[in-house]
Amino acid sequence: MATASKRLKVDDSSGLAPLQNFLSWCDRVGLTLSSKVYVSKQGTVAEYGMLAKADIEEGEVLFTIPRSALLHHGTSKVSALLDQNKACLENSSGWVPLLLALLYEYRSPQSHWAPYLSLWTDFSTVDQPMFWPKEERDRLLRGTGVPEAVDKDLANIQKEYTDVVLPFIRRHPDLWNPDTHTLELYTRLVAFVMAYSFQEPLEEDDDEEEEEEEERAPNPPMMVPMADMLNHVSNHNANLEYTPDRLKMVCVRPIRKGEEVFNTFGQMANWQLLHMYGFTEPYPTNTNDTADIPTARLYEVVTQGVQSDWDQQLLEDKWKTLCEMMGETRAFIFSRQGCLTETELHTTLRVLCMSKEEFCDFRENEGWEEEEDDDDDDKISQAFSSDGLPGLKAPWRRLIHQVARLTLESYGEGKREGRLIDGDQALIEDKASLAQLNSRQQRALQVRYGQKSILYKLMERTTSI
Repeated sequence: MATASKRLKVDDSSGLAPLQNFLSWCDRVGLTLSSKVYVSKQGTVAEYGMLAKADIEEGEVLFTIPRSALLHHGTSKVSALLDQNKACLENSSGWVPLLLALLYEYRSPQSHWAPYLSLWTDFSTVDQPMFWPKEERDRLLRGTGVPEAVDKDLANIQKEYTDVVLPFIRRHPDLWNPDTHTLELYTRLVAFVMAYSFQEPLEEDDDEEEEEEEERAPNPPMMVPMADMLNHVSNHNANLEYTPDRLKMVCVRPIRKGEEVFNTFGQMANWQLLHMYGFTEPYPTNTNDTADIPTARLYEVVTQGVQSDWDQQLLEDKWKTLCEMMGETRAFIFSRQGCLTETELHTTLRVLCMSKEEFCDFRENEGWEEEEDDDDDDKISQAFSSDGLPGLKAPWRRLIHQVARLTLESYGEGKREGRLIDGDQALIEDKASLAQLNSRQQRALQVRYGQKSILYKLMERTTSI
């Protein structure tokens, strides 16, 4: 049994009975919690969170979780059946076995995981944009890339459920029922996995050459009780570590009494946090924020200056060559520090700005004739950093400036005397007006303005002198 320091008293008036039941379940399954932390719904940035009872030093273990307490298809009661049907459950996401296990365990009154899953009543607490009305989503998040990502998600979820999940559950009516294990519940569980699951890092392969030749699939997601109750910030103070028999949350920098314990979900921009987890970090605290410039938008810019059919054909040839070289690159990604896809952008600008003769030589040689000193990775990285951008060749700066401006216009910016007028900046700076926005409006604003501030800075750094 847990000591008093590990337990949270039941407070039915605050709706904490499910949390107390969960903590009792943790005791039974061997999850150990440090006496220096406690779980609460009060004083945290989200519904649940972990707070420090006392000062915690770097390196201290906050809690440990035996692998037997993790929820995935292998620990579910239906694991044997899922393993037997592994081939027919394969899909691009790799999530179907876990989702089928969750469908079963959530609807089973005798589920071993009931105290854990009951923390999320009908999984409606996470408000990802996939649950917003489409009109609201498209209006509030125009230009951010989120509406397009959500539309793709919803189409994939429906296809996965219809083509893979529904036929399977119909073949096993003793375990699943299409009337209760519906597409709506499946979608909610997909959102639950997006927001709360963990993926164990792949073990490093000693044979580096073999790893380069064959890209390994990531480990499937799994639910990690207790770890999924910690909230995220980019400047986190705890990190989940994996060992063969258990997982443990370790303090990575000092935490003072009364402070919240924060895990990290990775280096995530605000649009990714909103899309996957349903929250954002307030501007400008997210140091991992980014803005994407679609490659198609750069093509739109360069075609604007075409004067003749001859120039158009040359441009088409250049673009076709670039598409073959860069493969799946769909956007150039910028952070506050500069371009994060600097190699791809360097190659693109270099080819687009070639003369006809230079481009013909380039194609005949099947690439660069010889690598020049300025093609060194470190030098390219410096050249496309925020400090390096003003020193780029004038034609390159003009293209970057123009495509950044065109991207800003995609957010629906107003114009006055040729200048972009940003109403979001006024909202960010006016705390009273900001407080009047509802939660969705505030989160969408944080995403929009975080991206636009990066694009504004990019325009400043590439203004012709």
